Amino acid sequence: MPSKEHVLADLLACVAAFAQSLRETFDPRHFLAELSSRAQRLVPHDRMLIAYVDEAASTYTVFAEHPGEGPPLHEGRYTTDFDPAGRYTADDWDFDAVLRGAPLLVGDVQSDPRWTDKPAARTRLLAARIRARVAVPLYAGGRIIGAFALASATPDLYGEEHVVAGRQIAGVIGPFVENVVHLHRERYRARRLRAVSALAPILGSSLKIGDLLERLGEALHAIFDFDAMALRVVNQHGGELELVGALDTQEGPRYAAVAAPGEYSTSARLADGETVLIHDADVELDPAYAGDRRILARGRKSLLIAPLLFAGRVDGYVYFAKRRRRWYGEADVEVAQAVASQIVIAVQHQRLAEKQQLLAVVEARARALEARVESLRGALGDRYDFANVIGRAPAFVETLEQAQRVAPTETTVLLTGESGTGKEVVARAIHHASPRAEGPFVAVNCAALPDTLIESELFGHERGAFTGADKLTRGRFELAAGGTLFLDEIGELMPGLQAKLLRVLQERQYERVGGTVTLTADVRLIAATNRDLEQAVADGRFREDLYYRLAVFPIRLPALRARDDDVILLGEHFVREIGAKLGKGDPGLSRDARDALLSHPWPGNIRELQNAIERALIVSDGGLITAAQLALTVKREPHAEPAPAARADGESLGALERRTIETALARAKGNKSRTAAALGITRMQLYTRLRRFGLPG
Repeated sequence: MPSKEHVLADLLACVAAFAQSLRETFDPRHFLAELSSRAQRLVPHDRMLIAYVDEAASTYTVFAEHPGEGPPLHEGRYTTDFDPAGRYTADDWDFDAVLRGAPLLVGDVQSDPRWTDKPAARTRLLAARIRARVAVPLYAGGRIIGAFALASATPDLYGEEHVVAGRQIAGVIGPFVENVVHLHRERYRARRLRAVSALAPILGSSLKIGDLLERLGEALHAIFDFDAMALRVVNQHGGELELVGALDTQEGPRYAAVAAPGEYSTSARLADGETVLIHDADVELDPAYAGDRRILARGRKSLLIAPLLFAGRVDGYVYFAKRRRRWYGEADVEVAQAVASQIVIAVQHQRLAEKQQLLAVVEARARALEARVESLRGALGDRYDFANVIGRAPAFVETLEQAQRVAPTETTVLLTGESGTGKEVVARAIHHASPRAEGPFVAVNCAALPDTLIESELFGHERGAFTGADKLTRGRFELAAGGTLFLDEIGELMPGLQAKLLRVLQERQYERVGGTVTLTADVRLIAATNRDLEQAVADGRFREDLYYRLAVFPIRLPALRARDDDVILLGEHFVREIGAKLGKGDPGLSRDARDALLSHPWPGNIRELQNAIERALIVSDGGLITAAQLALTVKREPHAEPAPAARADGESLGALERRTIETALARAKGNKSRTAAALGITRMQLYTRLRRFGLPG
């Protein structure tokens, strides 16, 4: 028969083998089954168990159990489950003395007086055929980390020699058990912190964190359990703690909307930046404090309160509570602090956007990522690239060559030409061929925005800058930072905004409406107009200095009627593109349709062509597009230049247009709707012209 020394050496080899092959999925039953088979020669037994104490040494879990031929007794109580509900108190199963360093020796559970007050536990032991028990403390690093226990169905089996043998076995396995627990705790910790980092998209989906609390609570339940969660921040009116929101699984007294910091016994600790961990609220809280009384009235037993640190200053806290004692431990403190740091960013974004340096960095990174995503989305969706711009007419090819030459620079570009000639397409192509291609492309139609809103749209506004400004809003210059800002219909800007735009172009700086912070305009500007800006300058409707700032590199886009066979190229492109969207495939163009396209003057240019193709595809039956389906009619635009014979000698186009509008207004007796209908334009277009000519609107 092997000696005890040989048996211990065999046990040590067993433990070493498990240590070398340890994987993510540690199987405690397998480990203990192997250990049990080898330990039988030292201590005969039917069952084996290893308990592991928590950091406070007041509770413990089961590291592993080997039930022999019987059922397991401790499912749901295993150390590697990391479930607070699975903890035993120190006196459960009579281990309190063992966890203090004394051995346990039970001759017969059935007659042992220590089990008189624990009839339920005694019944479970006897049902599992446990009569005799022996247990010794488990040590690692000179401290008690748990208990090593053996049990047998044979009464009075164990004596002092088994206690000695048990200590020898415990000495072999103690360091191994400690290392396994540390390994699994670290893996569990890493998983929880990764889960916390995944909260960022939730917190970033709204500027009002109170609206996100329910979604946040659902996500946090995957990290640690709680019966109640509350978030309070220091308001800006006297330093009171304002309730942002609360989640509670139990009906009870309403949470106070505002609380004074001194209402809680934990206030001083939180003010010092300490994360407060309460194991037993009945013992650790003070009913003399109103806030503590509210917590106790709700039946809270375990609390975890993490301060919200704003640039080193405590400005609130996030609170978790459970109706069971000793629910949270030191490992939960780190997670709560990580959650608090995520919430801090969201609260800063909501309330302290530009006042906290940390949030400024986070916002800059977030804007860069959002801009990058938007740029990639635009590049994939629109495919605005010079190689994909359709056209081979000499006049258009020359225009594209000019755009390609200026694209790699930071030069301001002015695109001119009739409406619908593709100025935004060329602007996007310039952007995507520039060093700013990875930044955003932001387009603004200056004619589509009311005069009262366009300044705010371009430069942004501060909260409270005007009626209805309930939050800080970034303007298009700020949204286009690092990229290109395209100002279409630039000729429609009012004089006051022309002056502000000139300042931005000259100094590269601006302020939000109602703001005092000077921001940098980090944009490349491309402007476009279908107006004669030189004539507008001569008429005093457009600033001369702004015109020369914009027209550093002017590019004029030719009208579609000057692009020869490009009409057919574009028509075929629209048939394919729009046909696919409408489910008509690529029916193609008939000969008479091609002749109709080539003979039409296209006063609306490419936009008119696209609309004609779409209209034809809608009414088509799947065959070739015909001229009749295109339904092209020549209609002179009301703003088009009249024949020279109809113009008074020396009268400019602008003067003629003004006189025409005045005549139409007089005939309609000032009725704007009738005037617009008579001129063949919309009411918005009429109001734009009234503003331009200084006529009463």
